[in-house]
Amino acid sequence: MSWILLACAGLLEVAFAFGMKWSFGFSRLWPSLFALLTGLSSIVLLTIALRALPVGTAYAVWTGIGAAGTALLGMALLGEPASPARIGCVALILCGVIGLKLVSADPS
Repeated sequence: MSWILLACAGLLEVAFAFGMKWSFGFSRLWPSLFALLTGLSSIVLLTIALRALPVGTAYAVWTGIGAAGTALLGMALLGEPASPARIGCVALILCGVIGLKLVSADPS
């Protein structure tokens, strides 16, 4: 269950990043509230997941999901460059996240 919460926290981290983008420096009310809500929710879920997972592993997975997800959606939705090198780097991040899950001592 802790891994599911951690994955949800990572996805909320992606939503948080997009909320910050859409808020234009927190100058727009609804995108700013969206960013604050998703950011806080992400941290709350991370904190709950940390009850069962090692902090180093959980934090690395959380930031990895957030970074890779934001980069991929930025390429897909915002027209950010999608060069083979960038996609390869995102793939390396995802390999690291998967690797940390596979070698984790927590079976849940």
